[in-house]
Amino acid sequence: MAAQTAKVVLSLDAEAAGLLKRGVNFKKSSEDGTCYIIYKSPKGFRACRNQCKHQGGLFIKDIEDLNGRTVKCTKHNWRLNVSTMKYMNPPDSFLQDELEVEMLVDGGLQLVELKPEDPWLVDPREPLELKDGEVKVTYLTHACMEVQLGQRRFMFDPWLTGPAFARGWWLLHEPPADALDKLCKADLIYISHMHSDHLSYPTLKVLSERRPDVPIYVGDTSRPVFWYLAQSQVMLTNINVVPFGVWQNIDEHLRFMILMDGVHPEMDTCIIVEYKGHKILNTVDCTRPNGGRLPEKVDLMMSDFAGGASGFPMTFYGGKYTDSWKAEFIKNERKKLLNYKASLVKSLQPRIYCPFAGYFVEAHPSDRCIKNTNVKNSAEDLNALINSQAPDIRTWTPKPGAVLDLGLALREPLNRAAITDPPTGVKIYKDWWDFDFYVEELNGAISSEIFKHHSWIQFYYTWAGFRHYNLVVRLISAS
Repeated sequence: MAAQTAKVVLSLDAEAAGLLKRGVNFKKSSEDGTCYIIYKSPKGFRACRNQCKHQGGLFIKDIEDLNGRTVKCTKHNWRLNVSTMKYMNPPDSFLQDELEVEMLVDGGLQLVELKPEDPWLVDPREPLELKDGEVKVTYLTHACMEVQLGQRRFMFDPWLTGPAFARGWWLLHEPPADALDKLCKADLIYISHMHSDHLSYPTLKVLSERRPDVPIYVGDTSRPVFWYLAQSQVMLTNINVVPFGVWQNIDEHLRFMILMDGVHPEMDTCIIVEYKGHKILNTVDCTRPNGGRLPEKVDLMMSDFAGGASGFPMTFYGGKYTDSWKAEFIKNERKKLLNYKASLVKSLQPRIYCPFAGYFVEAHPSDRCIKNTNVKNSAEDLNALINSQAPDIRTWTPKPGAVLDLGLALREPLNRAAITDPPTGVKIYKDWWDFDFYVEELNGAISSEIFKHHSWIQFYYTWAGFRHYNLVVRLISAS
């Protein structure tokens, strides 16, 4: 099976993108003459090939549609609502295959086509009945889950100790006392991307000292997940970079597939794990996983929910960046994320949904202002919204050490015994972090090579996408 690929099929520079009008736009590739449709709305862009699914006819503007959302096929008058990508007549017949729209930092855009679009449909397997306790999902902390699949244990994104993003983020939940032991006994580990709340070098250092040869799997991103491995001096000897959209067979019943993010394919990934035909979908931090095409009616879906990344706008000052502007911006972004996640879950109709990968806190005293303003979504609020919109979907708000028995939950959706909460008295929230140890280590980095070359700092901000900014970096000495 060939790896999934992402091909840019149409590019528009900033000027051409700026000329796109609200509603339906028809565009043709200057390279091969292929025609495309781009739909523009206040919510963003949607795009597809200009080709009817019935018999390949070309679409034209539907003059009977005063809202400017539909196009009509020149062969048999089939109508497509481009705002939803649904065919209107005949109704409920097809969904149009959608292209990913990537916005570029210079204001341009490009259309990207994934092939194959639905790689998980290759070699389908009929679900077999699961025994009680055969598949257990244990929440540890933040984005770290242990999934027991028969006799094997699969660990996701282990961040179990230390900070992330220098000293910016710290764990909100106290990991179970045996979390590091569980990590070191795992049969395989998946790390979704290079951000340090998923690729935690303090955690991996413990792993490398106790079991350096544990199989670790990452996607084949253009920005390698372990780009810093040599400098980190963390000695892991069994890192496996796997192609996108290809089933990785572990044994007779267990396989998994890593998919790319449509917005950040160079860095972000998500994963489908299948055991005896039962699928677990973990979209992690992906903004638009697999370009928005995902398997429906999986047994368990997990995704991030919190929002509230603390770089922009919290560390920006001056001009419009007042405290009130930042608070309002964060509130609006948080609401948009909550509604998007609820809409995505409703559209995919998983049997069970669990929000995770958002349990962090700006705990260091010097970040108190960021913590107070940078309010996040709560898992409870998202699950309540999903319950109101899709009451048939069972939701799970996890606590550290809580266990979901997937087989029992699927057979008896109302059985509360399917979820085992941690014992009474177990510590849920952290109230102490080892600030001094990690901050001293960070302060020691001032002697690093990069600080000897001022051009490297400028290079970083250029690489990170800062364009057309009058950017002033304020360095404040901690001494």
